[in-house]
Amino acid sequence: MIVVVGIGADGMAGLPPASRTELSRATVIYGSRRQLELLDATVTATRRTWPSPLMPALTTLLEDCGADVHVVASGDPLLHGIGSTLIRLHGPDKVAVLPHVSSVTLACSRVGWSVQDTEIISLVWHEPHTAVRRGGQAVVLSRNGGTPAQLARLLTDTGRGDSELTILEQLGGPKELRRTSTAREWALRPPGDVDDLNVMAVRYLPDERLLGTLPDDAFAHDGQITKQTIRAATLAALAPRPGELLWDVGAGSGSVAVEWCRSGSGCRAVAFERDATRRARITENAVAHGVPVQVAGGAPESFDVSAPPAAIFVGGGVSQPGLLDACWAKLPAGGRMVANAVTVESEATLAQWYSREGGQLRRFQHYHGDAVGSFTGWRPAMPVTQWSVTKPGTT
Repeated sequence: MIVVVGIGADGMAGLPPASRTELSRATVIYGSRRQLELLDATVTATRRTWPSPLMPALTTLLEDCGADVHVVASGDPLLHGIGSTLIRLHGPDKVAVLPHVSSVTLACSRVGWSVQDTEIISLVWHEPHTAVRRGGQAVVLSRNGGTPAQLARLLTDTGRGDSELTILEQLGGPKELRRTSTAREWALRPPGDVDDLNVMAVRYLPDERLLGTLPDDAFAHDGQITKQTIRAATLAALAPRPGELLWDVGAGSGSVAVEWCRSGSGCRAVAFERDATRRARITENAVAHGVPVQVAGGAPESFDVSAPPAAIFVGGGVSQPGLLDACWAKLPAGGRMVANAVTVESEATLAQWYSREGGQLRRFQHYHGDAVGSFTGWRPAMPVTQWSVTKPGTT
């Protein structure tokens, strides 16, 4: 059995009796150097710091240590912590977790927020831009002492400089420290002495959250963008599910990739784009909306940079010889493909694929009101033909 004991910055003094009992009977305890140093002399077990790389050691933990092995972890080990990883590797029957008060709960208590109204974002393993939001509030778990300054700069650069950013260090311990300023102030004068053990409470301002499909002007683009109305229909056809990966092929501005990532928990995307200037815009849009979009080169030659996708969207290059064949070959059984076309040539290509593989073929035509002298008339947008299909077989 692996017993994971959560411990706070207050060390042994803050542990409940059950956690103290487990540590007192332990023969081997694993943890980071900082966590192991919180244990006092009443704990007589052999102390082992985690090796690097960590994952192989976690996989063989029971084999290497025999009967029971103990692990100390910060706060609640099931909140973006090692407890969840160990359960995933060994199963819930072989892992017991004794949680401490989480850093998220402590942070919310310090700033007066309700936990249920607060998003939790971890930057321990994710890029700082994935904590950029267009509004709301979040507790952000830092990778190290430099994370607050990184996030402050990103928020300022993406028009969120008025956001209120509170840095909370050594929460619950004798050296606890709280500092509050705007993101803009932190970006101009970043604190150079932030403890590596810190979290941030961020209130994102201005609050410009939109839950539906974003307007076109929410993206940097050169006109090569799937327009809002068609983007909504495209997302409906792609049918994203939590944790899935999308390939956005011929991504242009990356608007579909960004919308995919916004649609559900853990959704991520790879945007394939041949033009270097457009690749830079895709990165800009991903940062502005705080989403995990990996930007790659042209398709299909760059397909090997990514794991297989759950879905593929082809927004550009439909009539390029061999492109849909390459996409179809990379799409796993049960995966979804959606392709949009605006030219006669690309429409003919989609019609051929529809005849061969089935699925659904749709054509969208919409109009917008525009001035006709002193009156209003309808002006048509270019019609869009869309082919959507699920690849036969099971995953």
